[in-house]
Amino acid sequence: MNPDLSWVLNDVLEVRGARHAILVSADGLLMQRSDGIVRDDAERNAAAMSSLQSLCRSVAPFVGGGKGLWKQTLIEFDGGWIFLIAGGSGSYLAVSTALDVDMEAMSIRMQKTVGALTKAMSATPRQNTGVDA
Repeated sequence: MNPDLSWVLNDVLEVRGARHAILVSADGLLMQRSDGIVRDDAERNAAAMSSLQSLCRSVAPFVGGGKGLWKQTLIEFDGGWIFLIAGGSGSYLAVSTALDVDMEAMSIRMQKTVGALTKAMSATPRQNTGVDA
């Protein structure tokens, strides 16, 4: 069973202008959504975000100066922005915002959110108690 991590995603929405946040698996499945987006919309957008990150990864070598590793994508629409970043092992965090969002504040909050998600989703390895099961 997946733990309810909506509280972590809702935290990213504290930035003025933030609208929705979703956590997406590498294969496009919705892992978690913030409270303000209905499940059907979140699932449709999760599939799209997975495709988007895949496309961005394929053109990353076009940058040339780096190693061609994708880190984040920012897309502007007439009604707002989509921020998409790597969210840990095989996951991506996507946030939709209004046009007037503080981009620096959003980027920083997303980085902190990814850190919180990584901690929340990791499990401490069991210690061998010396008792055979």
